[in-house]
Amino acid sequence: MNQRLISEIGRTQRLDIINSLKRTRGMSVNELVEKMGMSYMGIKQHCITLHRDGYLDTWRRPQKMGRPEMVYRLTRRTHDLFQADSHQFTLDLLKAAKEIYGSNAPEKLLYNIFKKKAASLKAKAKGDTVAERAKWLAHVRDGEGYMAQFITKDGAAQILECHSPILNLVEHYPIIGRFEQDMFEAALGTRVRRQVIRNSGLYECAFQFAL
Repeated sequence: MNQRLISEIGRTQRLDIINSLKRTRGMSVNELVEKMGMSYMGIKQHCITLHRDGYLDTWRRPQKMGRPEMVYRLTRRTHDLFQADSHQFTLDLLKAAKEIYGSNAPEKLLYNIFKKKAASLKAKAKGDTVAERAKWLAHVRDGEGYMAQFITKDGAAQILECHSPILNLVEHYPIIGRFEQDMFEAALGTRVRRQVIRNSGLYECAFQFAL
C-alpha cells in the first residue's frame, strides 16, 4: 500500500469512501450516505476533495425517469492503495529472464507458478458441490487481496473479484488470464468463463460457471 497516497488522502472517512466504491461500479452521494451513515454535505465535501486530487471521477448514470444521476467512481490512481503482490521488480525479473533464456521464458515461468497454484488449490478445495467449492475459493481469494465474492442468480454463478494484486503482471502478460481461468477450473471441477471489465479505475473480473 502506498503510504504517500494514504498521507495525501488524509482522513479515514475518505479512505472509507474509496473502500466502499472499490466493490461497485460507482455510487451516488445519496448511496454513500446510506452506506456510511454520514451527512450528505460531509460525504459531498469528501468526494469533491477526492475528485480534485484525482482519486475519483464522475459519470452520469441513466435513470428510468428524470435526469441522469451523477455517480462517483474510482480512478486508476487508487489502485496503489490496495494490496499488491507484484511490483516493477517482478516485471524486471521477467524481462531479464526473456533476455537471458529467450522470448518464451516469462510465459513459461508464469505457467509453472500458476500450474503449482492450481494443483494446490485443487488439493485443498473444500465442498462436495460446485457451489460449496466456489464459496471456499471466493473466501481464499478474498484473503489474498482479490476482494472476491460468490454470487448466484437463476441457476448461474460467479466469483466476482474487484481487485487484482497482480494487475501490473496481467497488463504486461495477458496470458495470465488463461492461467487464472485454468486454475479456477481445477479448483471448482467445472468449466469456467473469465470476463474482465475495465473502466477508469474500475476493475471487475468475473469467473462464471453453472451450478
